[in-house]
Amino acid sequence: MIASFVYLACRLFEWAVVNAIWSPAHPELCGPDRQGACWAVIAARWRLIMFGLYPFEEQWRSAISSAIVLGTVALSCFPVMWHAKKLLALWIISFAAFNWLMSGGILGLSYVPTRMWGGLSLTLYVFAFVCIVMMPTAVVLALLKRSKMPLIAFPVTWVIDFLRSLPLLVVLFFAAVVLPFGLPDWMAGEKLYRVIVAFAFYNACYQAEVIRAGIESLPKGQEEAAKALGLGYFAIYGRVILPQAFRVTLPATINQVVIVFLETALIVIIGFFDILASGNAAFGTAQWGTTSTEVYLFVGGIFFACCLSLSKYGAYLEGRLAKRQSR
Repeated sequence: MIASFVYLACRLFEWAVVNAIWSPAHPELCGPDRQGACWAVIAARWRLIMFGLYPFEEQWRSAISSAIVLGTVALSCFPVMWHAKKLLALWIISFAAFNWLMSGGILGLSYVPTRMWGGLSLTLYVFAFVCIVMMPTAVVLALLKRSKMPLIAFPVTWVIDFLRSLPLLVVLFFAAVVLPFGLPDWMAGEKLYRVIVAFAFYNACYQAEVIRAGIESLPKGQEEAAKALGLGYFAIYGRVILPQAFRVTLPATINQVVIVFLETALIVIIGFFDILASGNAAFGTAQWGTTSTEVYLFVGGIFFACCLSLSKYGAYLEGRLAKRQSR
């Protein structure tokens, strides 16, 4: 078993490094008969992979926008930022800056429509926007489903169960293609934002069940004690119940966030030029037509790095919370 693993590792190293083609100056060497990987396609087509259809002269804006999203996510991970007002201000400023850079049209920047957004910046934007909308929506849905009023609990339960029974692609297709036919032009809005809202609401239904399970796993005495102290409904859930529910459901929540990031790849099917579509275009020429494996490995490496970072951060949070509970 160990010998087989060592042999495969050696062959992989030989293919990926020793016999690999690195320079884009000789694309003719990347034919089907080559003995190693052709990483030259990454060096030659990295702009297309990372920025998609975004105008070449303006791609610096897309690069800065991606850095803004990554920086905002990183800042949000520091405990000093774990305050509702700080996080709200941070994300409002970040989304405003992102949209200004990507769309332009003001302060001297040329206008770029959303249909030309693409690559890594679009993937990160969709992921961040979906998560920001998904979390509060999930909390509201979870609380409404637990309502003691049947007129509220029953329709919310039906909506959650109905959406969870559908494939995500059906929901995205409905938002992108079908929904505009039933709305006046002034209500239809941008295709990108219809898809983001549908994407977020769909995942909020799953996250709502996670939060609801976390709330119901808490001892009943928590809520009863809060009521005995004279706290109102919002104080009970905002200060007592939900913080504990989030602590209990942290692993499932991190898992849902990772799933959201992976599912962003589905937007390519409804016409968006995300990083997966950009990767397809990168080897979609006769010159680089045999390099699909290398491009997919590169794109997959980006997804792997992002998902691994999210998982490691989730493990860090679990360890931090465990230490606080043990004190």
